[in-house]
Amino acid sequence: MSSEGHPWAPTRALGRAVLFVGVTVLVGVVMGRFDLVLIAAPFAVGTAWALRSRPAGAPFVSVTGSAEAAGEGADITATVRVANGSPMNLDLVVARLSHSPWLRLHHGDRPFATDLPSASVTEVVLSGPALRWGRHDIGPAQAYAVAGAGLLVAAPSHADKTLVRVYPHTMPFKADTAMARAAGLVGVHRSRRTGEGGELSGVRRFGPGDRLRRIDWRVTLRTRELHIAQTLSDRDAEVVILLDVLNEVGRSGGVYGAASVLDTTVRAGAAIAEHYLHQGDRVAMLEYSGHPRHLRPASGKRHFQAILEWLLDTRAVAGSGDPPGFGIDPHLIGSSAMVVVLTPLLSVQSVEMIAKLARAGRSVVAVDTLGALAGRRIVSSKWTPVAVRLWRLERENTIGALREVGVPVVAWAGTGSLDDVLRDVVRMAAAPKVIWR
Repeated sequence: MSSEGHPWAPTRALGRAVLFVGVTVLVGVVMGRFDLVLIAAPFAVGTAWALRSRPAGAPFVSVTGSAEAAGEGADITATVRVANGSPMNLDLVVARLSHSPWLRLHHGDRPFATDLPSASVTEVVLSGPALRWGRHDIGPAQAYAVAGAGLLVAAPSHADKTLVRVYPHTMPFKADTAMARAAGLVGVHRSRRTGEGGELSGVRRFGPGDRLRRIDWRVTLRTRELHIAQTLSDRDAEVVILLDVLNEVGRSGGVYGAASVLDTTVRAGAAIAEHYLHQGDRVAMLEYSGHPRHLRPASGKRHFQAILEWLLDTRAVAGSGDPPGFGIDPHLIGSSAMVVVLTPLLSVQSVEMIAKLARAGRSVVAVDTLGALAGRRIVSSKWTPVAVRLWRLERENTIGALREVGVPVVAWAGTGSLDDVLRDVVRMAAAPKVIWR
């Protein structure tokens, strides 16, 4: 029943109808049983009436996803649209949608069935939470159509997949300690130099060039000499967040489950960047992997959106033991920048890179993203506890070696994770430093 290139083909029901009519008429003619011919006549007329015309083409199916990005745990929507451009009614249209396993859309992979009148469009809106950050697929979608009282079926129509963006959940984080060094004059961090700012550093006698609005009238009236209030300048800082993704450990359970090393790294990076950008600082992003990426330093809300988009493309590289095909030149990082390295400390190359930055005079803080995964019990054989103990001793030696070169190591724990180590960094930045060459 279908011509070359036509999307419609006969179904098994049509084959059975033709077979029944043909066999019944043939038997009736051969045996002279015209009553059999009369019995077959309604089936023949009904089949011919159902096939009097057929749709001009298969239905058109399309998939659209949420245009705006959502955060982990937030609901997203997807719309499957099926259109019938033919003047004929479609008896049944079955649509099927595939999507990322990290999207819990209602209906999921269940097919959706409906009839579709001529020149009409039907939409199915699916919604549900996004369980993990990243760019997730919605689609492809397929639509199967049946017409002619179930005697014709259309070739499946396909719709290309679309992508939805899910931003990482910004874990609670704050750092009350001042920055080790600052460069500009627009932020809120306290500097060690005097200037225009809001924090009082002392009172001194009035001198040439001092502004009258800085006069401290209490001290002036008491001493009978002009004195001014001296303040510390408010200065901004440059923060470089370096993501070590040479190794992935653990299995991600989404926003409501256990976090892998990559999950912790991405979410911690987003939280730290959001905190310092709200302080008015400049934040740069670096990725230490087999495919290095870099996001230049900037500030403001627009830059935070750029950081979130940048983080969506973060991928872990399987640890093969081979060093990455690039190195991080300390001279590419400003001398006044604070480098926050998010690392599981599982690669020799990562440890050497951190030590190299510290020896070059940069203020470096290593944030251990392995966290609770390092203390997880492993049950395998009688030698497993011995191997785990040796591995933990080696890890403690690695952390101790980093601290010897002036790199504090702290485990990521959300709010206030870096306060203690930042105090050490500030104190070390004020001390004389020997630069290794």
